Amino acid sequence: MNGVIFDIKEFTVHDGPGSRITVFLKGCPLRCRWCHNPEGLKTAPQLMYKSTFCSHCGRCRIPCDHPECRPFDRCIHACVNGCLTVSGEQVSGEALAERLLKHADLLKLMGGGITVSGGEPLLQAEFVCELAERLGSVHKAIQTSGFATPDVYRKVIGHFDYVMQDIKLADREEHIRYTGVSNELILQNAAWLKQSEKQFVFRVPLIPGITDTEENLRAVSEIVGECRTELLPYNEFAGAKYSMVGMEYTLGAEKNRAENFTDYFKNAVMRT
Repeated sequence: MNGVIFDIKEFTVHDGPGSRITVFLKGCPLRCRWCHNPEGLKTAPQLMYKSTFCSHCGRCRIPCDHPECRPFDRCIHACVNGCLTVSGEQVSGEALAERLLKHADLLKLMGGGITVSGGEPLLQAEFVCELAERLGSVHKAIQTSGFATPDVYRKVIGHFDYVMQDIKLADREEHIRYTGVSNELILQNAAWLKQSEKQFVFRVPLIPGITDTEENLRAVSEIVGECRTELLPYNEFAGAKYSMVGMEYTLGAEKNRAENFTDYFKNAVMRT
């Protein structure tokens, strides 16, 4: 089975236990306004254009016969300044597993493994399950929003040793406003995860004035209870890549970085 990925990061240290290789899958059903990987939102491969380096020579617009160029109506190989790259690679589960397992012994030695992230991995559930099976005994982690039907969620999670699930906003309407979807399925799956035997951590992205409010963090604290929870700082450069994929970072000028890391948040929300 084939899936679509947009990046592989080697030897990451923030994507699960130990040193890891993280695979980023394309496609996400959410549209979080603070997302810092806009190239991961659409499932299909897409062109990334770095206008800063463009000399407007027009060479990329000259017709070519490269099959890989036809979907983008320009030659992706013609730019001498490196302005054009394609985000998205279709790969089989077998080929991807073979590529990742080359580092398996070293990862085990470093107490790590392989993490599947996104985008949203649950959107490519069958591919993720096949990949996980092919990875065998190597430690496997998944980063997810938790947005999927319970049957899909539980099937995919069953293939992993460690789960990192976001809890962004507790209020349903606020969740819809800022992510485009309801949090009903997310909270339902989170409740199942809490009573499962899986090792997991809940993660709360701290978005100034949106998710880092006392009201939201109190409500999130009630949801996570005594479960281990991490607070993720806002990425100041979240909007950097939007123009490259023809999108607008709508959160951009609305928020300034807030220093809201009070003792309450540390004691009531972060469990380590």
